[in-house]
Formats: sequence, structure tokens, C-alpha cells
Amino acid sequence: MKALLFILILLFGYLQYKLWVAEGKVQDSWALEHRIETLQTNNKKLLQRNNALQAEVDNLKSGQDVIEEKARRELGLVGKDETFFQYIEPYDKQ
Repeated sequence: MKALLFILILLFGYLQYKLWVAEGKVQDSWALEHRIETLQTNNKKLLQRNNALQAEVDNLKSGQDVIEEKARRELGLVGKDETFFQYIEPYDKQ
């Protein structure tokens, strides 16, 4: 009976060692779960960004109006029959 108890204690000690200290321990599992959560959050953000970019690409493919608006806003496009006015704010020395 004492031998069986001793073997069970040794087995329990070995299993505790494997669980807490050896390779593949519980802390590694927790770290991996945290890493998975972080990566899933990043993937959601990137998916939203990709969807927004895809919508912009679809808009650019759909017609000239979107392309013209983007050129006006980002490149300063001025049409043939349009006059460009630039207003400069006066500089106040205060």
C-alpha cells in the first residue's frame, strides 16, 4: 500500500512538473492565447481597412465623377472653363 502511494505521489509530482515547468507549460498556453487574441484584433482592423480600400477602388472604377473629384481634392485639378482663385489669409503679428 505504501509503495502504491509512493508511486502515485511520484506520478503526481511528475505531472505537476510537466504542467508548470517543462516545455509546453501552462504559461506558454496562456501566452499563445493572448497572442491569438491580439492577432485576431489586428486582423479585424486590417479587414475593415481592406474593405474601405476596396470600396474606393470600386468607386474609382465606376465613373469619371469620382476620379475628377479625387483629382480636384488631391492634385488641384482645374477644369477648362473654370477660374482658379486662391485666398491667402492676412498674417497678424500679435
